Amino acid sequence: MARIRNVFEIIELYGHDENFEPQCTEDFGPTTAPAGSRQKIDILAERIQRGMPLWHPEDSTDMPHGALVAAE
Repeated sequence: MARIRNVFEIIELYGHDENFEPQCTEDFGPTTAPAGSRQKIDILAERIQRGMPLWHPEDSTDMPHGALVAAE
């Protein structure tokens, strides 16, 4: 059986994500991207696609004024 790469694949296979365990590899490092910024959202999306945990304990939590992604 092929290796499950991310939570989306396990949901497709089993219909739920209860069996999914994110993988921490050497590529899983903190980001300095401001909370709510497009850069931070892109990093979170990449982490999900790569099967990594969504949050890193050392991620920046700063949210400078005007850095939030505008609602569309």
